[in-house]
Amino acid sequence: MPRVVHFDISADEPERAIRFYTTVFGWKVEKWNGPFDYWLFKTGDSNEPGIDGGLGKREDPAVATTNIIDVPSADKFASKITANGGKIVQPKQAIAGIGYLIACQDTEGNTFSIMEADESAE
Repeated sequence: MPRVVHFDISADEPERAIRFYTTVFGWKVEKWNGPFDYWLFKTGDSNEPGIDGGLGKREDPAVATTNIIDVPSADKFASKITANGGKIVQPKQAIAGIGYLIACQDTEGNTFSIMEADESAE
């Protein structure tokens, strides 16, 4: 069953937001070694309930926080989303070494993303 596996926070000033989350919640932060600026948050012990997330520079003023749902096939779930009244708001993009991401909206206009893990993605 697909589950939320990551959250993504958009920030106008990433450094300010990182200071906020690390100071308020004690989250650990590490800069991602990928093709764009992104920071990974570790929000707690992996043996406890919860998920980790990340933060990047805001590219769209309408996007604040996005839940990312792990799916076995991004294309199949994109079809299921549109067949059931949802929308694709950003087409499939490869994230090198991670997988394929598609940004979507549900029937109520809530934004979320689906991610197909694939370490061979380029």
